[in-house]
Amino acid sequence: MPPAIPLATYRLQLTANFNFDAAARVVPYLKALGISHLYASPFMKARKGSMHGYDITDHTKFNPELGGEEGFARLAAALQDNDLGLILDFVPNHVGVHYDDNPRWLDVLEWGQASPHAASFDIDWDQLPYRARGGVLLPILGSFYGDALEHGEIELRYDANEGSFSCWYFEHRLPIAPERYGEILRVIVKDTGAEQSEAGEKILELASRYRGLRHPNRKEAPAFKAELKDIPGAADIIGQGLAAYRAGPDRPAQTLALHHLLERQHYKLGHWRLASSDINYRRFFDVNTLAGLRVEDAGTFEAIHRLVKKLIADGQLQGLRLDHIDGLRDPAQYFQRLRRLIRDARGPAAQPFYVVIEKIVCEHEKLPHFAGVHGTTGYEWMNVITQVLIDRKGLEPLDEIWRQISNISPRLEPLLKAAKRRVLETLLTSEFTVLTRLLARIANGHYSTRDYSEDSLRQALELYVLHFPVYRTYLTGAGPTAADRALIDRAIERARAEWFASDGSIFDFLRDALTMDLVKGDRHATHSAPRVRRFALKVQQFTGPMMAKSLEDTAFYRYHRLLALNEVGGDPAAQGLSIADFHALMRQRARDWPHGLTATATHDTKRGEDARTRLMALTELPNDWTSTVARWKLLNAPNVVTEGNMRAPSAAFEYMMYQTLIGIWPVHGAADTLPERLQAYALKAAREGKQETSWLNPNEAYEKGLRLFIERILDRGRSPEFLQSLETLAKRIALLGALNSLSQITLKATMPGVPDFYQGTEFWDLSMVDPDNRRPVDFAAREAALREVEDPDWASLTQHWPDGRIKLAWTRHLLKLRNEMALVFTEGSYEPLEVSGPHREHIIAFARRRGRDAAITIVARAFAPLTDSGRVWPGPNAFDAAVSLEGYRIVDGDHVSALPVSSLFSHLPAAVIGARADRAVHPLQKPAAAQADASTG
Repeated sequence: MPPAIPLATYRLQLTANFNFDAAARVVPYLKALGISHLYASPFMKARKGSMHGYDITDHTKFNPELGGEEGFARLAAALQDNDLGLILDFVPNHVGVHYDDNPRWLDVLEWGQASPHAASFDIDWDQLPYRARGGVLLPILGSFYGDALEHGEIELRYDANEGSFSCWYFEHRLPIAPERYGEILRVIVKDTGAEQSEAGEKILELASRYRGLRHPNRKEAPAFKAELKDIPGAADIIGQGLAAYRAGPDRPAQTLALHHLLERQHYKLGHWRLASSDINYRRFFDVNTLAGLRVEDAGTFEAIHRLVKKLIADGQLQGLRLDHIDGLRDPAQYFQRLRRLIRDARGPAAQPFYVVIEKIVCEHEKLPHFAGVHGTTGYEWMNVITQVLIDRKGLEPLDEIWRQISNISPRLEPLLKAAKRRVLETLLTSEFTVLTRLLARIANGHYSTRDYSEDSLRQALELYVLHFPVYRTYLTGAGPTAADRALIDRAIERARAEWFASDGSIFDFLRDALTMDLVKGDRHATHSAPRVRRFALKVQQFTGPMMAKSLEDTAFYRYHRLLALNEVGGDPAAQGLSIADFHALMRQRARDWPHGLTATATHDTKRGEDARTRLMALTELPNDWTSTVARWKLLNAPNVVTEGNMRAPSAAFEYMMYQTLIGIWPVHGAADTLPERLQAYALKAAREGKQETSWLNPNEAYEKGLRLFIERILDRGRSPEFLQSLETLAKRIALLGALNSLSQITLKATMPGVPDFYQGTEFWDLSMVDPDNRRPVDFAAREAALREVEDPDWASLTQHWPDGRIKLAWTRHLLKLRNEMALVFTEGSYEPLEVSGPHREHIIAFARRRGRDAAITIVARAFAPLTDSGRVWPGPNAFDAAVSLEGYRIVDGDHVSALPVSSLFSHLPAAVIGARADRAVHPLQKPAAAQADASTG
């Protein structure tokens, strides 16, 4: 039986090309590697061809493209045979919509607010202008609505098997409201001249029985459809008569008829560009095909968790990773419900059930405690590892070169603020408009605030959003915590400082609305309490996507001071961590969140974990890097594409490309696929940056220039001197990056937390952002290599370090230790160890300790001076430092007060050794999640 708290997790990306059976085949390999839990991407029914699984269309079914229920059963059996647990990446926040594959969404389109599923979607029904009835905007058209209509791209069809009508726009199904069926049928029978035929008479008789504005209603419609499809000859008449609605060139009457029919539906069709300004359903970020779910609705919660509950009850699911919890209206309520569901499924006496959340924790932000949650997916700890491994002294020269090349200050705040403005103006305008209108309605609801105009409120709210420093607050219906109130107050005061209008009291009103103080105490009868609560909670759902799109998907692609720091949850302007600060954070984590994941690569990271460790090394060679980049700019000046005032790439983007090349360049030369991969990455990066080009408004000339620049600089016939210089520096950076990587995985495997391994990263991971990091993994090669390193020859592995087997062997060694000393690593304390000697700043040392059992970890950092600036692999004599062992005795070793690092680093710059403490210490107090689980069991 796998442990309740994982020892190590392994993330697999399931697709049609790597399904349940493919996953089952690698389970024995994962067991041999030392993994305790397979961590699977979403496997509920998703959109056909999905490469990630987050576009779920039915939470209650397995994805048939992955093998369906039978395929899952085979995977579950393989896991059970190998004693591995299963953690599911579950998506409670949104579902895939549009097209024709989500029955609940289609029901909402057919019935509007009368649909029982309408409560599941966060739709502002009354927002569409110039309509007598509410509706939802569907921004699915590739051209203007009028053009699509007149060109016959929207077509009314009849499904004879269902007795139903739908409009179709290519692959998008648009159900027609049944209350319009009578109108359609009368027009069809008349247009075909079938009034006197038997079938025509029956069709008209059926239509005549359902008169009135709302008939047939939902209760009557099934019988209506069944009777219609059973009328002999009806399908032929309808098929012929649909010509009355067949829009097209030179068919004005039919075009107008179809338009009038569409205008009477529960939806409004629109050009895809309208989404940014007019959309009225909550989305996942700015993705139109992913609609937000209202899991605060009890029925919706029950429906989407039905299959999960069954898997938990059947013992086939041992953990959940919850996607995008910042999109939920009330996460605290959600986790309380989830905890009850898990308890009901497993019984009150079961072990704790493992739950982690995808939550971006910003610098200096503390993770809120939620019921039953063991921690996050580990982005913050990935960035902590990066910051302690970089050489802080090298950041100042990198600041200067960035300033000179880009003419941009190394300060991130102004750039982030500009990015937020761009996102507000382009991508999330519609969501912001919903909030503004709701705030204006609140203000207009009482005489004391009715003079705050909607325009002024919009400006004030915009300033608040621009200055809001984290992803979101976590207010509940009871109001804000002290921490949330402090965040709101700080953002309000910073916004007020930039307000130049006459009346600053508008910010007092805004603050009271955001904190819900507006409806507390004596003020209870003044403003609408439901509206105030709705506004305050909806703002929380907005600021998360706002920050994500502004920071991760915009600023990270504009600010290129050191790309190793441009990582999800990270601070690109960070100054690095001292070893003492790292120890303090680890002691705090061991106390508060010892069981959250520690990631170094995920499906969402901006670059592969070993590309990042290479880029860390730039801080160790800042002078070499600066002079080399200056030379590259001169060599590649003829390769830059210019056209008028356009320069492709821009100077800042060119600098980003050089860092990217250093991060991904293969030691043995570029593969044939590298130019194509790099061009795809450059296109995505440029569009995400939203400067010279963007997803909304592609600049074809600039994008063509980017492709041509990359093609030119990677052409050995055209750029031999540049490529020779690149390869010379890349070899040195690659060696330093490999050493950093070994330190990184050692820290990940032994510091507090559960190490998470992304698929394929047992070898060097030099990938770029998705989809590059989701390429197929050669598991056969990894399985063969694992057998070869069963009894590792470390000297040979270090000699052939470029082939990646050294990383695989070291990973296996670390996981073997975790399995042998499981309680030390899952329950042990964290104790920093003192380091002495000339190279003490190059060594991180600590002990994990439970009772008298202990594991001592020693890793090196900042390798440049120890490796002739990356030219030679360091031998043991390169390290002149000693680790204090006061209070510890090495297992099977002499009792010494200090241990020379050189005695441990025979081949690798990292070591983990078993030890015995001179005195016992008690295990740490249970973290909040475990206490919560115990209290409910």
